[in-house]
Amino acid sequence: MTDLVGHFLLFAVLGVVFLLFPLVLGLFVRPKNPTSEKQAVYECGEPTIGSSFVQFDVRFYVVALLFIIFDVEIAFFFPWATVFGGANQLIDSRVTDANRVQISERLLNVPPGSFSGVTDPSVITVETAQRLAWTGLADIAVFFGVLLVGFAYVWKRGDLDWVRAMTGQAKSSIPVRTAVPRTDHQPQSVA
Repeated sequence: MTDLVGHFLLFAVLGVVFLLFPLVLGLFVRPKNPTSEKQAVYECGEPTIGSSFVQFDVRFYVVALLFIIFDVEIAFFFPWATVFGGANQLIDSRVTDANRVQISERLLNVPPGSFSGVTDPSVITVETAQRLAWTGLADIAVFFGVLLVGFAYVWKRGDLDWVRAMTGQAKSSIPVRTAVPRTDHQPQSVA
């Protein structure tokens, strides 16, 4: 245990040193020549005009959050596919005894050579592999069903529509502006 803590502390100290060393070195080595142009605030190479506070449309955040949620959920398919595929390999009658031992070691995450042979009680039997495959199939069906319910909810709510329709509003509540052509080419006073 102390060996693990020692390695962790060594890694943490080296990580902090590797982060701070370039910063401290740059503090002493870089030239110090501040000018008003260098200290001016800019964004993307352009001088700022007006307030730096800009309100973004909520749709940007909603789409980003939905992408992250569904993208992370997809990552859970990979471990399931490994277990499900291994269980289906063990069910196959063409699998040799040596392969059965190797697949069992891989599924149970034990070092290679841990089992003494096919008669070892830790080796996954065909019946156990069938139960594991059916359980895995039921688990992923429930998981995928929950994802589909969430997707249907988001779709029904309209969060996937970039431009939402203005249904349900009275036409009189939407102001309509019509352009009236001017015939006198004089400047218009703003009241």
